[in-house]
Amino acid sequence: MNTHLSKLDRRSFLSKTAAGAASVSIVSSSVLGLRGATSPGNKLNIAAIGVGGQGGSDLNNLASENIVALCDVDSQRAAATFKKFPGAKRFQDFRRMFDAMETQIDAVLVATPDHMHSVAAMHAIKRGKHVYCEKPLAHSVYEVREMMRAAREHKVVTQLGNQGHSFDSMRVFREWIEDGAIGDVREVHAMCGSVYSRIDLLEAVKLGQPVPETLNWDLWLGPAGERPYHSAYLPGNWRGWSAFGTGVIGDWTCHLVDPVFWTLDLGAPTSIEAETGDFDPVKHGETFPRASTVRYEFAARGRRPGVKLVWHDGASKPSRPKELESNESLPGIGALVIGDKGKIIYGSHGAGRPRILSESVMDAVSKKPTRLATSPGHYTEWIESCKTGKPAGSHFDYGGPLTEIALLGAIAIRCKGEKLQWNATEMKFTNSERANGFLKPVFREGWAL
Repeated sequence: MNTHLSKLDRRSFLSKTAAGAASVSIVSSSVLGLRGATSPGNKLNIAAIGVGGQGGSDLNNLASENIVALCDVDSQRAAATFKKFPGAKRFQDFRRMFDAMETQIDAVLVATPDHMHSVAAMHAIKRGKHVYCEKPLAHSVYEVREMMRAAREHKVVTQLGNQGHSFDSMRVFREWIEDGAIGDVREVHAMCGSVYSRIDLLEAVKLGQPVPETLNWDLWLGPAGERPYHSAYLPGNWRGWSAFGTGVIGDWTCHLVDPVFWTLDLGAPTSIEAETGDFDPVKHGETFPRASTVRYEFAARGRRPGVKLVWHDGASKPSRPKELESNESLPGIGALVIGDKGKIIYGSHGAGRPRILSESVMDAVSKKPTRLATSPGHYTEWIESCKTGKPAGSHFDYGGPLTEIALLGAIAIRCKGEKLQWNATEMKFTNSERANGFLKPVFREGWAL
């Protein structure tokens, strides 16, 4: 990884990420069409649900607006954000927040663990509030579909938190593909070397631990089934538990697959199959494998041929391309895109630091977007969209199907060895009732959408 990055730096062909905040025109609130109170200067009144960790980072990028309410179930985790926005009202339960402040809120940030995304976002959407939701959009395919449907019904502006979708490097990559720099793409390998498996803690968590005084454990569980608190679940480690997170594939697909999903117009896969080594879905289903290889097939669309997408995490890796120089290796987080005339490798968010594996072709292509409109920045884009009504670049009708790729892969992991046939229109697997059982979660009483 380091060798690859230094080589990119030497060649100085990086595309810069999208520009920072752009100015927002001052127009009347009647033109903006905002619901709820609109502050002087036509700034959005934003409430945030989940404000420690990523939520705190997101809020730093939304600080040009009025942050009017902060909701978090862990006062210690949220302490720094509470301090940064002293004028915002504080809550533990977002349902109470909406009861108290519904008319004072224009838009909502959702940055909770995955299992809470849909219930929090749906409370906002049904009240006509615009929503920025961290990736993956939801914890299940059913929840993704409901969020997309509700956002259309209530005509709210939405944005998925796959920040790289707004980067210039995404546009550079797409223009290269559209210009035929590597020919027709038929194979893609996305990879992330992270391991979120918690197999070694499966027995320990059953014993439980005392709940910290600063945490409301019942509210943290939300729609998930009741279980004893254990520090192995949070903060952050929840991604490795299937009741709360979606593993490495759920955490990274919306970043790493985004460039090819957008550029190739992949749509929904027709089949998914997973290899997971010694992972036993029955014994270990509360967590995720130490390594996964998930194979997707996408049908031809228009003039684009069918595409095979292979997901790799943990120790799983694609074969090293012969075009790499002897001192280079594939990125630890990134993708290898294979065309019939060449190959491209890129890094993390937004096809970071893309490179064609041919010196002569790389020298001939533009390193900046020449046709595709650039973004003012992922957060600024959403803010402006809330005020103008123009869809943001990664709205839920885009980010939802992208998220589904991750969630279908997580289901394939739980059905290892089965080649699952997927009918996206009917939202079902046509050859596995076991797999269909993972499409919709069982919500704890009082937490259904």
